Amino acid sequence: MKKMMMVMLIVGSVLFQSERSDAEVAMPCSAVLESVMADNVNAKGAALVYKVKLTPSFPRTSISIHANHLPVPFTAGEYDGYEGFAFIPNEISWRFKLFPTPEEGGPTWTGRLDDITADLTNSTMEVRLANSKTGKLGPVILRNTMNACK
Repeated sequence: MKKMMMVMLIVGSVLFQSERSDAEVAMPCSAVLESVMADNVNAKGAALVYKVKLTPSFPRTSISIHANHLPVPFTAGEYDGYEGFAFIPNEISWRFKLFPTPEEGGPTWTGRLDDITADLTNSTMEVRLANSKTGKLGPVILRNTMNACK
């Protein structure tokens, strides 16, 4: 009886452990950010997620976003730029400014945040319109989940 119980415990722990590791996303990884609007078929982005050790304390998670062919911000209302927005539903969110690079055919918008301490397994990453003067965050332009991170 003891041997059978021991075998069940070992098999159960192996099954539980392998199920949990499948759900976790290995870092570093990247995810393609897709347009949520049908009329912005050229708008695409990428999010790079990895651990960084910038201080003597424990490593943090860094998210950087690179987005191309976004619509001119003011065409969607009173917006003057874009922000990266990452969140874990019903738990926490982070915002960070994306900066335009001057390029022919429109800017590439990029930015990063290096000080995340939460587990991002069930998080979502977005590029959203923003108004830098009012702090208002606008509609989502690009989106994907951390589960898409490869």
